[in-house]
Amino acid sequence: MSNRRRFLKLSSTAILGSLLSPANTMPSALVASTPKRIKPKALKAGNRVAITSPAGAVWDEKQIESFSLILKNFGFEVVLGKTLSLKHGYFAGTDAERANELNAFFADPSIKGIFCMKGGWGCARILDRIDYNLIAANPKVLIGFSDITALLNAITFRTGLITFHGPVGNSGWNAYTQGVFENVCINAQTLTYPDNPAGETEWSVIKEGVASGVLIGGNLTVLTGIIGSSYLPDFKSKILFLEEAKEEPYSIDRMLTQLKLCGALSSISGFIFGKCTKCLAEEPQKAFTFEEVLMQHIKPLGIPAVYGAMIGHIENKLTLPVGLSVTLDATLLKLSLNEAATIF
Repeated sequence: MSNRRRFLKLSSTAILGSLLSPANTMPSALVASTPKRIKPKALKAGNRVAITSPAGAVWDEKQIESFSLILKNFGFEVVLGKTLSLKHGYFAGTDAERANELNAFFADPSIKGIFCMKGGWGCARILDRIDYNLIAANPKVLIGFSDITALLNAITFRTGLITFHGPVGNSGWNAYTQGVFENVCINAQTLTYPDNPAGETEWSVIKEGVASGVLIGGNLTVLTGIIGSSYLPDFKSKILFLEEAKEEPYSIDRMLTQLKLCGALSSISGFIFGKCTKCLAEEPQKAFTFEEVLMQHIKPLGIPAVYGAMIGHIENKLTLPVGLSVTLDATLLKLSLNEAATIF
């Protein structure tokens, strides 16, 4: 009995020491390798595309009509998912209904692209219901942002499929937004993203320099919400992009601290924060600004880093391919795709 106690004590000490060692500070979910990359086919006029709502319920049917018209103007034939009319509390149907619809649209060979109607909350709840093998065997364009961040990163990590962080159905689809989407998802361009449009504040430098790497990221709250799960890719040498809305600076601070403590920030090679919409402190005289919080966390990393890109809960949006190789030039304030995100 005493020998067994001694063995258990020694074993516990060894395990604890292993867990606390620097090599193991990042959760195992963050260090797994990503499968071989898969590019979806570029969309084109005449394609059938689907609109689904994998997260929040849609309460305004006019938004569905407006978005359908936008997609039809690209020449697409539009299929409306049942989730657009389902209500289950604040969700667009039950977890099973939302996951099953997404799986079904990937399985349907006539559907060439999948557009998310809105964000809200709910995508993390269906990650364990997604058929990743099915998706890998039937690659197609999937686009959305905000809560859709969970789906984009999980699918890219689990399947290797390039997914797209871009506008949802109930967000702005103005000329700037449509133009970038078209160049990335339809024209399959290897492009340098355009400057911010007139009237928008320009990018700001946190640290100058140039870095290349695979692009990952999305909404800060959603991303940190799945830290430690098996649905996030390795952050090593990645270009991390983030955006947020309606969070005070202390909340941004807390979430960036979480990314720091799990080892994510020290692993990346470049950093982009888009827009932090309505991120002012309730009592500014007792708080840091959003920009000060960014500087505190990101500047000490010594990597190329910027903020102010057209990413987030804003009218003018970039379409960013999650899982694709990009180059960030934080000196010239440019982000470029190193290759096309879609194939003909």
